[in-house]
Amino acid sequence: MITAIDKHTALVIIDLQKGIMKMPVAGLNEVVEKSARLVEAFRKEGLPIVAVNVIPVAPKHIMRKDSNVAASTAQAVAAMPDFADIVEELKILPSDIFVTKHSWSAFNDTNLHSELQKRNITGIVLTGVSTSKGVEATARTAEELGYNISFATDAMADTVTEVHLNSLHHIFPRLGEQGTTDDIIEKLSCRVDNA
Repeated sequence: MITAIDKHTALVIIDLQKGIMKMPVAGLNEVVEKSARLVEAFRKEGLPIVAVNVIPVAPKHIMRKDSNVAASTAQAVAAMPDFADIVEELKILPSDIFVTKHSWSAFNDTNLHSELQKRNITGIVLTGVSTSKGVEATARTAEELGYNISFATDAMADTVTEVHLNSLHHIFPRLGEQGTTDDIIEKLSCRVDNA
């Protein structure tokens, strides 16, 4: 349940990009539609919007002489035309914050934290894919950095239903508050100052 949204909150959208849209993720179109509604609501309130994409690289722990499969796969994925392009339905503007990540968390080796700090952001609302990877990893780091976190539960999805539900039922309640897109939009106009 969403009890309140911080006065200084940013919307952080994880990996809603053209290449990901081609993956077998149930409900992905609904995630995009709900995230687009949140973009519109945040824009109306004059709050920052962060579009995060991923260009995967092979994990260092599997980069061995005898195994270049992960490196080849990562390079092939990144080389796909328009793979990393954010979907047009979100209507991301040049004035929005744009972050490219190479691992699960949007804070890992990116300028996301500094961009949010420049804007005095104390809270984030998370949407996107995959619930158990990009969204959860970003939330875990955000919690460590002291952000208040709200999860738009109907604006996220995963390739595996069980891990999606695990994040929603067991991980996210420890990190922040959860609610629907409608719940979050309703709370935006009466944000509280948690600074």
